[in-house]
Amino acid sequence: MTISRVLIANRGEIAVRVIRAADALGIETVLAVSEPDRDSMAAAMAGRVICIGPASASASYLNVGAVVMAALAAGADAIHPGYGFLAESPDLADACAENGIKLVGPSADHMRQMGHKIEARALAAKAGVPTLAGSERVGSADEAQMIATRIGLPVMLKAASGGGGRGMKIVTEVSQLAEVFTAASAEARAAFGDDTLYLERYIANARHIEVQVLGDAHGSVIHLGERDCSTQRRHQKVIEEAPAPNISDEFRDNIRTAAVSLASNIGYEGAGTVEFIADQDKGEFYFLEMNCRVQVEHPVTEMITGIDIVQEQFRIAGGAPLSYAQSDVTINGHAIECRINAEIAAEDFRPSPGTITAWQPPEGPGIRLDSHCYEGYTVPMFYDSLLAKLIVTGPDRAQALAAMNEALSHFRIEGVGTTLAFLRHAIGDADFASGKVNTTLVDRLIREMPDEGPPTI
Repeated sequence: MTISRVLIANRGEIAVRVIRAADALGIETVLAVSEPDRDSMAAAMAGRVICIGPASASASYLNVGAVVMAALAAGADAIHPGYGFLAESPDLADACAENGIKLVGPSADHMRQMGHKIEARALAAKAGVPTLAGSERVGSADEAQMIATRIGLPVMLKAASGGGGRGMKIVTEVSQLAEVFTAASAEARAAFGDDTLYLERYIANARHIEVQVLGDAHGSVIHLGERDCSTQRRHQKVIEEAPAPNISDEFRDNIRTAAVSLASNIGYEGAGTVEFIADQDKGEFYFLEMNCRVQVEHPVTEMITGIDIVQEQFRIAGGAPLSYAQSDVTINGHAIECRINAEIAAEDFRPSPGTITAWQPPEGPGIRLDSHCYEGYTVPMFYDSLLAKLIVTGPDRAQALAAMNEALSHFRIEGVGTTLAFLRHAIGDADFASGKVNTTLVDRLIREMPDEGPPTI
């Protein structure tokens, strides 16, 4: 089918991003907004705007019925959910299918398979992708203790329906298991309505490396290279880059091949990301999860491949074959992305909603800014605090780092607290600059962050 009109069921910078991709393809855009987002940049850009509810996300952006009704009312033949909110909701995928609307994303079956981490592990293993030593469902603390004793400590308890770091607990002593099991179960039940846990070996010196894949309805699956997302806080990514630094060509080839193997084996359609945990001490990688949507950090891949991932999502959803064969994909240079949030890092990253009184982003060759903000914009307290994604490219990593440092130094935001100072601190760190990163680096950077006085608000 040809998509002629799309309802965008999201907000912020990703809504702006999807509108631009749709405009480039000649697709009419309708934006679903909550009441506080009626005057947003995305609303000004969209061809039409429909309010789907009040500020509460549960009554608007997470309301499947409201989203589908808005699409039907607008005569949209497709829905693009962006990332977050309903982006990986099989219920939305089912509702779209029932109402003759095309979801710009994978099938409900793939969302359910990959959304349940135990099933996803089994599918990865079936595809020949390495998985960490661990377990299927763990039914009790006693069972967890038996498994932990067998595979060795430390271990991590994880929510089977989890994501975003919720329901994840590290256990370093057997004596901790009963208490941690209870806490992880409760957190998983509160966050996902499912207290099912499983257990994996915990890797202390780990890197988080993910591979961007695209698959179409004609059986083709390709990768667009890998990204390093190790610089993260509480399992939330802070800085991403592509390609991943300091890995061998053999390791790079193997991790890309593994991602394509998994996506091919399940017949995946759309844009997706296969995430891996890399054990730097052993030089091995293991399947972590698969995200069935466009990632926040997709721009770094776009910048080094020249491929518009969101436009490709639309083409795939319309039934077209991939625009590229694997041999067409080339990696040029290095790209780094910093997520700039309305948070005060010195106060444990406390959210800082308010009105932006000054907004002066950097400009120049090799700089890309994905944002929905402007001077006078009021950052609401109801949603994610992301203000912008600053992406820079260079011929190599060293030059990209220098360009990012320069760009961050020239980014002026006033009226709300931001993470700009922390990002400058991170980019300038000697370990980060040399590519010696792991998933605990940010914890040290937070402890060592210089006191620059109160933020400019």
